[in-house]
Amino acid sequence: MTVPAGPLQALPRRHLYSAIAVVLAAGAPLGLLALRLAGREEGGLAGIRRELQADASTYLYVTVSTLLVFLLFGYLLGRQADVLLALSRTDPLTGLGNPLALEERLDQETARASRYGQPLSLLVMDVDRLKAINDRHGHHAGDLALQAVARALRNGARETDLPARVGGDEFVLLAPSTPGPAAVALAERVRALVAAEGIDGLTVSAGIATAEGGGPADPLALRDRADRALYEAKRRGRDRVMSA
Repeated sequence: MTVPAGPLQALPRRHLYSAIAVVLAAGAPLGLLALRLAGREEGGLAGIRRELQADASTYLYVTVSTLLVFLLFGYLLGRQADVLLALSRTDPLTGLGNPLALEERLDQETARASRYGQPLSLLVMDVDRLKAINDRHGHHAGDLALQAVARALRNGARETDLPARVGGDEFVLLAPSTPGPAAVALAERVRALVAAEGIDGLTVSAGIATAEGGGPADPLALRDRADRALYEAKRRGRDRVMSA
C-alpha cells in the first residue's frame, strides 16, 4: 500500500526547495560572522552585536545576495523536479494518469473512504473493438480513438475525480464521494461523450464498483468487482454500463 501523501509530500517541489534554500542561504552570513569573530577576545552576544553594527551593510549584502541566488536555484531545481514527477504519473498518449498515479490515489481514497464512511466508486472502461478500428483505418486512427475516449473522460469527470489509462484500451475513472447511482450516471455521461466524438465504430463499455462507506474499503477487491462488472457489460453486447 502507498502511504497517503503527508504535508511535505503534497507540497510542490519548487516551494519545498525554495524553503530549503532560505535555510541554506543563512549559512553565508553566519559563516562570515564566525570567521570574523574567531580569535577575538570579545565573544558572546555582545561581540556579535558589536560586529553586526560595525559592518551592517556587508552583512546585509551577503544575506540578500546569497538568499536571492539560493531562492532562484531552488525554485528552478524544484520546478524541474515537479515536471519529472508529473511525467512519471502521466500517460504520454492521452495525458491522463497512468497506473502508478491510479495506484497511489486509489490507496489514498480507499483509506479516506474507510476513515470517514464516505462512498467511493471505481469505473473501469474498455474501448469496444479497438482492433477493428486499427484494422480498418490504421493504428493512427486507433490512437485518435484512445485520445477521444480520454477527452470524454476528462470532460465528463469532476475536479475531484481521477481519470487514468491503465492499459492499451482500458481506462479507469476514480470517483470519490460518489454513491452507486451517481457513478452510473457519470459513466453514462462519459459513454455519451464518447459517442458524440463521432468516430466510426467507437464505443465503450464500463463496469462500476462502489464502496458505500461504513466499513473497510479494499482497493484490490474494488478493482476486482469493477472488472467483473466490465466483463458482464462485454458479455451482454458491449456499449453499455454495468454495476457490480
